[in-house]
Amino acid sequence: MTEILQTPPLVTVFGGSGFLGRSVVRALAKRGYLVRVACRRPDLANFVQPLGNVGQVQPVQANLRVRWSIDRAVQGASHVINLVGILHEGGRQRFSTVHEFGARAVAEAARAAGATLTHVSALGASESSPSIYALTKARGEQAVLATKPDAVIFRPSIVFGPEDAFFNRFANMARFSPALPLIGGGETRFQPIYVGDVAEAIARAVDGKVAFGKIYEIGGPQVLTFKQCLEEMLEVIERKRILMPVPWWAAELQASVLGLLPNPQLTKDQVTLLRSDNVVSKQAQDEGRTIAALGIAPKSTATILPSYLWRYRAAGQFSKSEA
Repeated sequence: MTEILQTPPLVTVFGGSGFLGRSVVRALAKRGYLVRVACRRPDLANFVQPLGNVGQVQPVQANLRVRWSIDRAVQGASHVINLVGILHEGGRQRFSTVHEFGARAVAEAARAAGATLTHVSALGASESSPSIYALTKARGEQAVLATKPDAVIFRPSIVFGPEDAFFNRFANMARFSPALPLIGGGETRFQPIYVGDVAEAIARAVDGKVAFGKIYEIGGPQVLTFKQCLEEMLEVIERKRILMPVPWWAAELQASVLGLLPNPQLTKDQVTLLRSDNVVSKQAQDEGRTIAALGIAPKSTATILPSYLWRYRAAGQFSKSEA
């Protein structure tokens, strides 16, 4: 008797070629899903294909500003994941366009396709936030839940890992600069979360092991100030640098100049965002809307940072004691 092989479920991942997206694609591929990576430039995203078996991962063209491309990307999918977000505006990439219009468009397309939906927002998203980034993230969440009330929403704190834009940026800066800036004195608190742990949480949502219609706040096992993050980074790369406090007014002045660059290192909106702590709320902890409630034990920065920041050491992968 001929055995009939069933086709694995298809998952469409918007933003699957990005930093978090690559880990999500890898986690889904290991589970046996077919993965469609929806991105603006699929010709530059062929590197995602080796994350799965031959033919398991396929990049396709999609743009959140073009609705028909979104509909085409979710066609036939059983689950849709939206990871798309921007840290600063540039050209036609506006916060409102990506975080609000884009989020709603993906949710509408998922609803029309009869697919379940996971939406990744950001810790600190709030309609009362003076930061446009955080404000539009919150409005995007509302648009998603208004369209797909059963959607799962994840709000991660700062995500770290081999290709992150936080620890890598300051570690690279420490190679050349004798001092590192502590914006606002470096007292802003974060709860850094490992990219692999966020990807695992998202994959469990695809598996159907996460309660739908809830907003989960995702943070790591430690709450660290901005200053403590830089101190730990410097310890890992074995470099001594001056940590120089920068008053808020000076940071805003600097950001007003840097924000004019095509790919700014700092913007005024980011300075505004840094005025608020980026940690999991007590309400989320009490209501079981954290990564621990998903049965995931998040990894600490001390465990992961040495595995990829070693390249910023003067002696490379060898510590000074071994060199």
